[in-house]
Amino acid sequence: MLRVEDIRLHYGAAIALRGVSLEAHPGAVTCLLGRNGVGKTSVLRAVTGMHAVSSGRILWEGEDITALPACERARRGIATVPQGRDIFPLLTVRENLETGFGLLPRGQRKVPDTIFETFPVLAQMLNRRGGDLSGGQQQQLAIARALVIRPRLLVLDEPTEGIQPSIIKDIGAVIALLRQRGDMAILLVEQYFDFAYALAQSVVVLDRGQVVASGAVGTLDVDTIRAHVAI
Repeated sequence: MLRVEDIRLHYGAAIALRGVSLEAHPGAVTCLLGRNGVGKTSVLRAVTGMHAVSSGRILWEGEDITALPACERARRGIATVPQGRDIFPLLTVRENLETGFGLLPRGQRKVPDTIFETFPVLAQMLNRRGGDLSGGQQQQLAIARALVIRPRLLVLDEPTEGIQPSIIKDIGAVIALLRQRGDMAILLVEQYFDFAYALAQSVVVLDRGQVVASGAVGTLDVDTIRAHVAI
């Protein structure tokens, strides 16, 4: 579904990515691992169109989308849950969920019931402002908001950051459920190794903007991966 081919990315004169390649497939979680500052978020920004690549290609369902802006990628079914959640604090939960409606045909502009089945706490808080929610509830809202556009690729940037352990378990269960449905590819950036490794079907390990290890879970040496993740 997603194929990233040998991409390079710069921030001014600084090189963030050096020839990164990866794939993501429906019904599977591809996890990007590595220490802070090695380029994981830059890969996600390249995939979602938030930052242009300097070279290489990004293919989505066989189409070259390297030059497409972020809004066009979202219309093609690429949704993102950014690091830090970025919900709208002054909008209600309902209004936050409805921000994705502009990408949908008029007849589909409703929040699917499955979202409230997946996140029942949000159904009880529809009229509360996003800024009044706890960190864990805001993360659930951020994921739910991305799911409103019925994505076929869900991009998650460190969804466990700053979240209490009980909610981390709930978020892991949601990701596993979405994976099991089989119609969505999931690209996950995570520093919490055990959480990521339990969910992933394939792993891509970055160091200094380069892929230093990649492959299916079970084919890579766990100690080697941990060495690139540990601070």
